[in-house]
Amino acid sequence: MEKIKLMSHLVAGYPSDELSLTAARALVKGGADILEIQLPFSDPSADGPAIQTACTTVLKRNYKTADGLAFITQIHKEFPNTTIYLMSYGSLVYAPGVANFCKKASRSGVKGMIIPDLPFDHDEGLTASCKENGMVNIPVAAPSMSPERLHILAHAGFPYIYAALRTGITGSDTTINKETLDFIKKVSEGGSRIYGGFGISNGTQAKALASHVEAIVAGSVFVRLIAEHQAAPAQLASVIESKARELTTL
Repeated sequence: MEKIKLMSHLVAGYPSDELSLTAARALVKGGADILEIQLPFSDPSADGPAIQTACTTVLKRNYKTADGLAFITQIHKEFPNTTIYLMSYGSLVYAPGVANFCKKASRSGVKGMIIPDLPFDHDEGLTASCKENGMVNIPVAAPSMSPERLHILAHAGFPYIYAALRTGITGSDTTINKETLDFIKKVSEGGSRIYGGFGISNGTQAKALASHVEAIVAGSVFVRLIAEHQAAPAQLASVIESKARELTTL
């Protein structure tokens, strides 16, 4: 492994269309392999304060799903070799019809969907619609799942599973310990490749995780950096790129 594989999280349109694009470019330049782009949602159950605030900020601009997909299209055109996953919540996908939403997402350049509040075994047809449109559905596994349910998910044949490395919301630091690694082992025992995230913000955590997952996932750390440096776009690009390099350096 030459570098640590990174999936980085962005809220589409935060804090503005232009600065969101600046951040995406900096992430790719810094070594992000996958951009997980979140469509802003009014009641994001799994997200911590940084991402909730970002969503609220964007929605105040009357930002729509179509705007988010246009943003993804622009990034895909600029970086056709960077994998893009769309992250959102069930109601945004369900309201226009799951098949219809997946068709539009795929046309925008999306390769996978991460919808935390749609259970893997009651997903309203998401997995099938993803497959029909050349995408993958990436279900979320959490430590709060019962051993039986976790076993079923691990053996359900998903190419990838997102392992939330602790319970609760995103943003707080996560300690990578034996318990964390045991959880990842259980999630991967059926052969799915694992994306590991929730509270990953520094190189020490990334290095501890790297050999156990397909890619590490970092989100709130980037959203906080965008919030802190939004008044100075050049500095914003520099700190985002620098953090991405820290997280991807072995």
